[in-house]
Amino acid sequence: MARLPRLVVPGLPHLIIHRGHNGQDVFLDDADRALYLRVLASSAAEAGVALHGYGLAANEARLLATPSDGAALARMMQAIGRRYVRAFNLKHARRSTPWEGRFRSTVLEPERFFVPALLVIESAAPAGTVPASVREIAPWTSAAHHLGLRPDPLVTEHAMFWALGNTPFEREAAYRVLYERGPGAQESEAIQDAATKGWALGSAPFVARLGKETGRRTRPLARGRPRRATSAC
Repeated sequence: MARLPRLVVPGLPHLIIHRGHNGQDVFLDDADRALYLRVLASSAAEAGVALHGYGLAANEARLLATPSDGAALARMMQAIGRRYVRAFNLKHARRSTPWEGRFRSTVLEPERFFVPALLVIESAAPAGTVPASVREIAPWTSAAHHLGLRPDPLVTEHAMFWALGNTPFEREAAYRVLYERGPGAQESEAIQDAATKGWALGSAPFVARLGKETGRRTRPLARGRPRRATSAC
């Protein structure tokens, strides 16, 4: 079966997951992570991608971003691949890319899934566990920015984050409550599954609308054989 083209919708947020090949680590130390963020900043700006959040685990990078056009995500990820892999391999005396050949992504209905996706990204890295307290924030995420602990020049705040409150203090306080609670298990699984498989994530009307606008299937086919039409006697 032919692979469907990647679903990219300009102006809508996308969750991106880029994993190490066969689960291998793509960040071996903090210097690697710092390098990746520098490469991410320049690649996103050049490609026309607004970055809303990020989280770096040992064997994957998770990004929440809005592309300005249909090819922007691919441009950004290709640039990251070229720049990061070149430096990574030189430093660690390697040859082949540590990444999977294809990054995973899903387009999100912002009103329903932007904040939950942000929580998944910022609370899942680097150890894959939800912090018990904001004092335990992992340094290699954008969580500190959204919690008001330090500004992050990589982050472009999304309208759905601004909707959490009328002032920065209100938004940060509201997000702190959500962050300490952590993303729900079912919601987190649904978000990651959609990104892994490339299906749109949102309400039925949202998913159907994207299908009409893009001309691409936005949800999996129903299981089993299609029903045979029955003729009237």
